[in-house]
Amino acid sequence: MENRFRIHIKHSVMIVIATTMLLACSSTSELDKNIRKIDLPATWQESEQNLQVENNWLEQLDSPQVQQLVRTALASNHQLKIQAYNVEIQKQQMIISGSTLWPSLDLSLRSGRNKYNDSGTYANSSAVNLNLTYELDLWGKLSAADQQANLTFMAEQSSFEQSKQQLVVDVVTTWFAVVEAEKLLSLYQSRVKNSQQNLDIIESGYNSGLSEALDVYLTRNELNNELTRVWEQKAVKTQLIRQLERLVGEYPTGTLLVEADLPLLTSDIPLGLPSELISRKPKLKSSWYLLLAKDAGLAYAHKQRFPSLSFTASVGDSGIAIDDLLSGASLAWSLLGNISAPVFNAGRLAANEEQARLALKQNEQQYLEHLYNAFTEVENVVTQEKSLKNSYKSMLAAQENAKVAATLSFEQYQSGLVNYTTVLDAQSRSFDAQSTLIKLKNRLIANRIQLHLALGGDFTVSDKTATTINPKAE
Repeated sequence: MENRFRIHIKHSVMIVIATTMLLACSSTSELDKNIRKIDLPATWQESEQNLQVENNWLEQLDSPQVQQLVRTALASNHQLKIQAYNVEIQKQQMIISGSTLWPSLDLSLRSGRNKYNDSGTYANSSAVNLNLTYELDLWGKLSAADQQANLTFMAEQSSFEQSKQQLVVDVVTTWFAVVEAEKLLSLYQSRVKNSQQNLDIIESGYNSGLSEALDVYLTRNELNNELTRVWEQKAVKTQLIRQLERLVGEYPTGTLLVEADLPLLTSDIPLGLPSELISRKPKLKSSWYLLLAKDAGLAYAHKQRFPSLSFTASVGDSGIAIDDLLSGASLAWSLLGNISAPVFNAGRLAANEEQARLALKQNEQQYLEHLYNAFTEVENVVTQEKSLKNSYKSMLAAQENAKVAATLSFEQYQSGLVNYTTVLDAQSRSFDAQSTLIKLKNRLIANRIQLHLALGGDFTVSDKTATTINPKAE
């Protein structure tokens, strides 16, 4: 047995020497070097400031309710919990992959009783074996697989961080959407009240012979339109509340009370540098880790074509009874070396390597797509913020003019200077200006929140432990 083991070792050494030249000629990484040296502008196109991005934007919202909703969502949102389990699953996969770098030790115990038909006698037998198996990582194949699992786990973690940021943004944005819906509902209800007052005045004038029947019908039509708008807005508000309740992991009753105002955002936020976005935004980090994982996967597929060397050691004993085991009388051991090398597989291993190489090149383009999309998102949001600020200023002036025009038109109608269609047109313009101003306020807020998300700025809540989900703690 020892001579046989020496022969195995001798052959393994010969194969190691023969294939070392192949390994020396193989590249350790196929990743495009230009990926690491992307030419980026020094500043953003719409801004020349380079102040560091702030990571505590959520604390700037002075609202205990939205802070509590965020904490609840981070702890109870079902989609986030699903992704948290994905992180844990990938963590276990990383442990499984890392275990291949270590020896495998198995213990087996067998006990039986046999009957011999020729003599009619019975015999007992027992055996115990301790087996050790270990594959030598000659070419770094197992290390490449372990590296791929680690990078995939890091990508999943970064993706989870991005999901948390997105969830916070969704909660805050939906919360402000509910506030906007409440403001619009109040405006519509005031329009109903104003239309009812106009109808009372015009009907009184008609009964006195001062107004025409057409004016009465036009006013009634306007009142019915406003009532319809109120009912539709109530439904919109309820749907938004249900959406918010689902985000925080609660049953969508549509009864959540939201009492707040829409703040006017006028100050600028620091944008940082475009180059900083790569290492700050979790989505880009996840994409980068996945790219590196594909590179490690290509290395693994390449090294699959090399010979593998494994050792097996076994220690065991057998006897009639279990008590006789490990007595030393019949203790046996063995040590074997095994070398296996692919000879013919109809191009399967070569195809696997080419497939891994193509997947790497595909992921390179996906990473560049994610990268430039991230830059585009920041540039567009910054441009949109400037446009919204200018629109708000213009609409604020338009609202004041429309209110004055609506008041004057009704006074002139009562004096007989204009017809009632002029009044309806002026009131419609005033109403449109007021509702547009409310919507612009919320669009400014939503755009600002999207800017924080696009820049990769993290959030901060009072309870730090609420930002980490442990799927086992339920």
